[in-house]
Amino acid sequence: MWATLALSVITLAPAQGELQLNNVRVTTSILGQERKDTKLLPGDIYVVAFDIEGLKVKQDGRVRYSMGMELTRKEKGVDKTVFKKDPEDKEALLHLGGTRLPSYATAVIGTDTPPDTYTMTVIIRDLEAKTSQKLVRMFEVIKPQFGFVRVGLTYETGQPAPPLAVPGQSLLLNFALVGFGIDKKTNQADITIEMTIRDDAGKPTLAKPFTGKVEKVAKMYETIIPFDPQLIQVNRPGKYKVVLKATDKLAGKDVEQVVDLLVIDPARAK
Repeated sequence: MWATLALSVITLAPAQGELQLNNVRVTTSILGQERKDTKLLPGDIYVVAFDIEGLKVKQDGRVRYSMGMELTRKEKGVDKTVFKKDPEDKEALLHLGGTRLPSYATAVIGTDTPPDTYTMTVIIRDLEAKTSQKLVRMFEVIKPQFGFVRVGLTYETGQPAPPLAVPGQSLLLNFALVGFGIDKKTNQADITIEMTIRDDAGKPTLAKPFTGKVEKVAKMYETIIPFDPQLIQVNRPGKYKVVLKATDKLAGKDVEQVVDLLVIDPARAK
């Protein structure tokens, strides 16, 4: 049911030894924009981003810490563990100084995950200062329905990308669909996909959207369809919204997902 990605790293800071977890937010993907709610579809990814501050830093900028995570749900009033990742020792370099280390924890929600409220507990320990902090966040897995999941930007190398770019870069928009209608006898579906990029005034940047269609669904994709990443060639500064729209003609449903994208001119950045 559950799988997880690695727990990884990518103001006046507290003093070394005063460990804190700040700037905590739920995001749509690793390095992605903030998620507006904590209700997720089965098949999605739950991401919590935060800053570890106050780590004990060596003279060469190295910090040593550990991270562990546990996912629980209530069962007859008692917390039941549905996934656990034992603490893993890590090391990072703070090249720009300070004691702040951006980090995140993720949980991949299986398509068979029962609707319920779940609790993610992340424990961070400074291995040098022997101090620790705990982060607890709750989220809800809702009943299956037609929708986009696992929406996020990456670079062409596959590394996570923020919704921020400069002209000349290329980004890939990744996404999948769940809760679609399918003819079980023929494995036929009738889904259309559109991707439209709109500028700050809401005007489409191109006369025609990028389109795709799903008709035959392989048995392994009967619960979730991962689509080929859509290439976005970044060619000019501005604020944009990448709008994904899917229409399920068998079920008579449609859904939209919006990804913000800010493109800045390095020559004018200050």
